[in-house]
Amino acid sequence: MFDLRELSDQFDKFAAGWKSRNQPALLESIQNLEGDLKKRRELIRNHEELLAARNKATQDIAQKKKKGEDASADIQAQKDLGEKIKVATEAVENFQSSFEAKIQSLPNIPNESVPLGSSADDNKEVSKHGTIKTFDFEPLSHEILGERRGWFDFDKATQITGARFSISKGFAAKLERVLVQFMLDVQTTKHGYTEVLPPFIVNNKSLYGTGNLPKFKEDLFKLENFDYFLIPTAEVPVTNFHREENLNAEDLPKYYTAYTPCFRSEAGSYGKDLKGLIRQHQFNKVELVKIVHPDTSADEHEKMRRNAETILEMLELPYRTVLLCSGDMGFASAKTYDLEVWLPSQKAYREISSISNCEAFQARRMNTRFRDKDGKLKFVHTLNGSGLAVGRTLIAILENYQNKNGSVTIPKVLRPYFGGLESA
Repeated sequence: MFDLRELSDQFDKFAAGWKSRNQPALLESIQNLEGDLKKRRELIRNHEELLAARNKATQDIAQKKKKGEDASADIQAQKDLGEKIKVATEAVENFQSSFEAKIQSLPNIPNESVPLGSSADDNKEVSKHGTIKTFDFEPLSHEILGERRGWFDFDKATQITGARFSISKGFAAKLERVLVQFMLDVQTTKHGYTEVLPPFIVNNKSLYGTGNLPKFKEDLFKLENFDYFLIPTAEVPVTNFHREENLNAEDLPKYYTAYTPCFRSEAGSYGKDLKGLIRQHQFNKVELVKIVHPDTSADEHEKMRRNAETILEMLELPYRTVLLCSGDMGFASAKTYDLEVWLPSQKAYREISSISNCEAFQARRMNTRFRDKDGKLKFVHTLNGSGLAVGRTLIAILENYQNKNGSVTIPKVLRPYFGGLESA
């Protein structure tokens, strides 16, 4: 959400930010919004003027009665004002309901440091890390390797549930469990995050708070007969920990990390990544969430990025970091970095983490504030990122660490979790 006074006073700034996202439907909304803001001001001003007139009439009537003068005409005028106020109140309430629905559908505006662009082609590469392995054989894709070794069963998962589900077995199942443990261990012991285990089901208000509702309802799995949804990411329940709370400046920053399964309908992705684990309806992820002071959010964003990158470096997986352009960012984000890991079978980097600074956008929707040292209540800034997507990390390990004989070398940092085992 937005500060409506700031939106009204600095409309050109907001309009420029939204236009930079290069979304045709958004351009139409912006054109209508300026007129809506003007109409809203007029309705509120008319309502306030009527209330002021009624207050004055009340005072005039009291004065005339005190002096023994005839106040019947003033009393009738006051009654007429009452009817006008009723009509004006309804007009404000009806307009406000429609206006808020429009505001709720508008995305965050990009931070001024975000490069302008319309698609992923305009994203800016920030860095590359690691050496891409040269194979003396044709590397297999993770799904082919996994099925040959009996680690994945996609057909049985489809029979049990449907498309875009999978079953992991043996080494792959243990590797996924180990990766969760490893990621949580690193974030809690090295980077100061507090581990939490949140609900995997949330309500409408929680999804509204993070910006998933109302705009992205089609991407969610809703429970029938309940105002409950399966979480698309742990960002939703964890960021909502402090919904409707007033924190103190000294309480900040707050760091949380959580493992959860995630559930997404993948609306609009039909035909993409149909094979393997890349794009599933259910997947595991370790999430990072920060609640911070606005003055430190830019620095905290860079730290969170490094927290996620550390996992890839410890696993010795080649990756690159890109800064998303204005047209490729998520709805709630003001600035986002993507980490992309190298997949030999695709000869390409694929996203494994997004690290976003939402600034005050989510905090306004959740009404999460803090009392600053000057005594004033201000909105916190919220940040979130994958630390990492567990299934995609598993994919990267299988593909980058595969051997000609079909075995997979276990990354050195994970071997203690396997009792010293070096390969599978």
